[in-house]
Amino acid sequence: MTAAQSESDASLLARLPKAELHLHLEGCINPMALVKLAERHGDKLDYTKVAERYNTRTFPAFLDLFKWVTSYLRTPDDYAYAVSLLPLHFDAERCVYAEITLSVGVMLLRKQDVEANFAAISKAASEKYGFRHTRVQWIFDAVRQFGPEKAMDVARLAVQLKSAGVVAFGIGGDEESLPASDFRGIFEYVASEGLRRVAHAGEMAGPQSIRDAIEILGAERIGHGISAIHDERLMDLLVEHQMPLEICPKSNLCTGALAKLLGVKEARLEDHPLPKFVARSVPVTLATDDPAMFRTSLNETFAQAASKMGLTTAQLVSIAEASFRHSFLPATEKNSLLDSFRAAVSKLQLR
Repeated sequence: MTAAQSESDASLLARLPKAELHLHLEGCINPMALVKLAERHGDKLDYTKVAERYNTRTFPAFLDLFKWVTSYLRTPDDYAYAVSLLPLHFDAERCVYAEITLSVGVMLLRKQDVEANFAAISKAASEKYGFRHTRVQWIFDAVRQFGPEKAMDVARLAVQLKSAGVVAFGIGGDEESLPASDFRGIFEYVASEGLRRVAHAGEMAGPQSIRDAIEILGAERIGHGISAIHDERLMDLLVEHQMPLEICPKSNLCTGALAKLLGVKEARLEDHPLPKFVARSVPVTLATDDPAMFRTSLNETFAQAASKMGLTTAQLVSIAEASFRHSFLPATEKNSLLDSFRAAVSKLQLR
């Protein structure tokens, strides 16, 4: 494929309707938005210094950035402001469906009123406030290192607010802090209450963390999961059960996860295992994770998967379609979006 062909296909892919399944609300707060949030609370931040701090290369640096950014999310109005940043992002990416993760474990740590925060979030995500082209559902996320009792508090709130748009319960944070078995009962509880289950696994930890997320927690999707590349039998399991990995390449670069996986000091997107997963028929989706913090977008993610990782247009179309198939939408809505997606693929002559 020539460079001109690649550029043309990237442009066509950008016009496809998309779904994003691994997206943290807090990670959508860009440096200028953070400056404005800080001003609300009497802090004057220097934009240049804020932007510099967003240039992370290690997981501890990213966690410090995440803690700092979320420290300015103090009121329901602050969360509503964060949500107000999303419509422009979604419209630019042609993102028609998103499952957005909320760090409810962090809200509880800061003794915030989660119900009030979520009411403000839901109102801000209504059509009246700009969400005219994107359907959203929410994932309540617990922080692994905070322990199972705190995670159960998040789970109960997720169940309580299920009718308000919470579709799943997830767990993130430090994968190596506590074993999956500590959280088995919590995942069984949310499943019994009709919530879906996701887990960050195989990002900074090894393949066993992915296997544990599937076999112990009953996770239905794996956030990141890149360390699966080191375990052939695990990849066979992912294929057999059609268990998708939510791949976020730029995130893996900026957190140091890719460097750790490869055993190098500095990693490159060209070395990401995504093409190997695709070649092995491991189900994958593409997402941005924390797009403002990692200075990326969904369209850029697809373009770089082609230009830096060598995926073909046909492969990327299949991955884009998979994001709808692996969503937690009701079957009728899912099929409707899939029909629209396939019609767009045909119209753009991408298949």
